[in-house]
Amino acid sequence: MNDMTQSGDRLVVVSNRLPVVVKQVDGQWTFIPGSGGLVSALAPVLRNRGGIWIGWPGTSDADPATLSGLLREATRHSGYSLKPVALDQRDKEDFYYGFANEVIWPLFHDLQSHCNFAPRYWDAYNRVNRRFADVIMQNTRPGDFIWIHDYHLMSVGQELRAQGIAARMGFFLHIPFPPLDIYMKLPWRFPLLRALLEYDLLGFQTLRDRRNFLQCVRLIAPDLSVSGKGQVITIRVGNRELRVGTFPIGIDYQEFARGSKAEAVVRKARELHEDLPGRQVLLGVDRLDYTKGICHRFEAFRNALQRFPELHHRTTLIQVVVPSREDIPKYNALKMEMERLVGEINGQFTQSGWVPIHYIFRSLSRTELLAYYRACEIALITPLKDGMNLVAKEFCAATPENNSVLILSEFAGAAAQLQKGALLVNPYNVEEVAETIQRAIIMGPGERRARMHKLKRFVREYDIFWWVDSFLRAAIAKDLSNFPVPEEYVPHMETISL
Repeated sequence: MNDMTQSGDRLVVVSNRLPVVVKQVDGQWTFIPGSGGLVSALAPVLRNRGGIWIGWPGTSDADPATLSGLLREATRHSGYSLKPVALDQRDKEDFYYGFANEVIWPLFHDLQSHCNFAPRYWDAYNRVNRRFADVIMQNTRPGDFIWIHDYHLMSVGQELRAQGIAARMGFFLHIPFPPLDIYMKLPWRFPLLRALLEYDLLGFQTLRDRRNFLQCVRLIAPDLSVSGKGQVITIRVGNRELRVGTFPIGIDYQEFARGSKAEAVVRKARELHEDLPGRQVLLGVDRLDYTKGICHRFEAFRNALQRFPELHHRTTLIQVVVPSREDIPKYNALKMEMERLVGEINGQFTQSGWVPIHYIFRSLSRTELLAYYRACEIALITPLKDGMNLVAKEFCAATPENNSVLILSEFAGAAAQLQKGALLVNPYNVEEVAETIQRAIIMGPGERRARMHKLKRFVREYDIFWWVDSFLRAAIAKDLSNFPVPEEYVPHMETISL
């Protein structure tokens, strides 16, 4: 394994979006913190360690001088360099909304009926991946380790190899990798597999995802050989050798645990309890997305209220939906269906002093989110398919240990790690979910404490820093200690939180 020179020890993170969004507010260009699992995961790792994050800044309208100035300011706050990739409106339509969100996203979540295999989407995907590769070539130096993220950029490694780059490259897929019979529906299935084989290390969330990938690769490489066992294995395809591992992503456990004990959070959680006296509160927190199973969840809650009338007045479901991809028609239709179900269920069961579902459609501040985690006794996290689901881990880190229950879909990547403490359910089986809701509500304090103790211990041990260390060790035999804080970066952690 070729090691990096000491002078070149930099992490170069590449993702579809930068960890800040450049936008106009009241006629002025500014930057705001990005959102999503990737930003939550990697920002604490890169902060004040230097290195580079390459991605789209969220706009194509800002003039270059304005954009450059904003990103310099964002760099000063974040402690690592931000390098933009320019995308125009056509790229946004055909690459992001098209190939990424109408092909790969539904297909890799086993929802192929939502796919639109328009040929121009594939052309746009290759064009944009090539543009990302160009920016990487302009901003890296020998010895850098290039870590590319997620389904938007699967072909970047191949584009870099075509330009002659010799740097070591890793790729991590944050969403599931589909089984063979579903992946085969992709018209460009073989070119995409060949592109993935250009990396030195491929990372997946679960063993199931890695197994699915290997089954697909055998189609184009029947002579595939596998050696090793455990978290990371080595595969040889022709004259090329690469490593393939499972790296379930974690959270910054200590940040959530400490944050949940802040005075403002404790006060807000107390207010929530006072507004819902004598209730056990179930909590769902999801982006607006059809993979999250929110409508199935509402139907399961309705089923529980129908079959277990003793739950009336005793429990309330708070469902937080964070707006996402609202420009895509399917997401607007989903929002309308969710709102219809909430109105229907509340109309069916509401009684004086009790409304079964409290529905919130907006982003939450960090204080609000932590207060909900702390105040709600039961987390109801039931995606139809999910790469990991960090909300489940955040809830475990932030909730009090002695009075909380996690109900988790068996199709979430987190289920592989959290199965010994969570109550696992099939989100398609509304009767099973309803029965599990009833079980959670009547669960005694001893079982609750024992289960949550297991969950907290696991989330604490396999946190975000374990995830990064394990990936870097597999890729380049290094960990975070090999990426020291450069003197030119001044910490501004209190100024902006990503």
